Amino acid sequence: MATAALAKNAKEVIFEWEGKDKNGKLVRGEIRAGGEAVVSASLRRQGILLTKLKKRRTSGGRAIKQKDIAIFTRQLATMMKAGVPLLQSFDIVARGSTNPRMTKLLTDIRNDVETGTSLSSAFRKHPLYFDSLYCNLVEAGEAGGILEALLDRLAIYQEKTMAIKAKIKSALMYPVAVIVVAFVVLTVIMIFVIPAFEDVFKSFGGELPAPTLAVIWMSKFFVKWWWLIFGILFGGGYIFFESWKRSEKMQMTMDRLLLRIPIFGDLINKSVIARWTRTLSTMFAAGVPLVEALDSVGGASGNAVYAQATEQIQKDVSTGSALTTSMTATGVFPTMVLQMAAIGEESGSLDHMLAKAAEFYEDEVDEMVKGLSSLMEPFIIVILGTLIGGIVVSMYLPIFKLGSVV
Repeated sequence: MATAALAKNAKEVIFEWEGKDKNGKLVRGEIRAGGEAVVSASLRRQGILLTKLKKRRTSGGRAIKQKDIAIFTRQLATMMKAGVPLLQSFDIVARGSTNPRMTKLLTDIRNDVETGTSLSSAFRKHPLYFDSLYCNLVEAGEAGGILEALLDRLAIYQEKTMAIKAKIKSALMYPVAVIVVAFVVLTVIMIFVIPAFEDVFKSFGGELPAPTLAVIWMSKFFVKWWWLIFGILFGGGYIFFESWKRSEKMQMTMDRLLLRIPIFGDLINKSVIARWTRTLSTMFAAGVPLVEALDSVGGASGNAVYAQATEQIQKDVSTGSALTTSMTATGVFPTMVLQMAAIGEESGSLDHMLAKAAEFYEDEVDEMVKGLSSLMEPFIIVILGTLIGGIVVSMYLPIFKLGSVV
């Protein structure tokens, strides 16, 4: 009795095993159990002669990212639609994961559900990976008996959101990469190339042109104070981004500024609107009351300006105002979104109209990214050409002057 109780209470882990079946054929697999003796007994009952057994490593591994959660949601939705029981679905997804941390997370959630905890409550124990929007939708699915449909909607929402973020990153990647390379090139020129030219110019004897003197002065300053320059750049950058992350006032200021940046501001604004409308459409379609749905929408937009506007909309709606009227009062939503919301409220198809608005702005973001890629290339080339070309010409001016004298 004591041994059985101990085995039952032991912490279960995943074991990988190899063995031979009744026909002598090599078989392998995985099993969750409280110890090696439990695994051996279980396989023996199945007529399998165990030859190799090891614990699967459940620590370490890469950090769990949003993409991992999106893939898990899609897999879980697909299996539940196919009629696979919830616990078995978790087992299959956990075994298929190549990330030990993800496997442990899914195992913990599965164990909670197995002991009687609701799925949404099990997700709420891990707020780092499952936000309030995710948990609210799962809870609505459990309450309405449509969990597989809600998981499918969640998977679509996450895939759309990730696609928008990927497009924004791709639009910013090229200019950032070019700026970094340009900085490295300028550093090499300032530290190694210009001092070599300066030694050559000293042998000329004559007076150097003003542009050459300016470049040489900048080179000397850079060589002497490079540690201070890099310290200010990296230290200042770290402090700036930490302040942006932790200070609400800083977030509001920077997010408002980002929306006003030429070209990129329009891109960011459209992506935020796409996320806002997509999130509200998903929540409303799941049967979440509008006031409760707005709790998750502001944060999901990813912009403090729209988060603040959403708080105001929620207050107005809770006191009886129409959604479209409240949205108009904030002054941050374009006319098209307001008209779509108004039509949706009047026709009782708010979720459908918001989804249409989200699709429109997602397509707009896609088109803008394609246009930016072709627009930024010549623009950056002109700037870098002027900068580096100016330095090169400044260093060759004394040589040209010497040639004219000779």
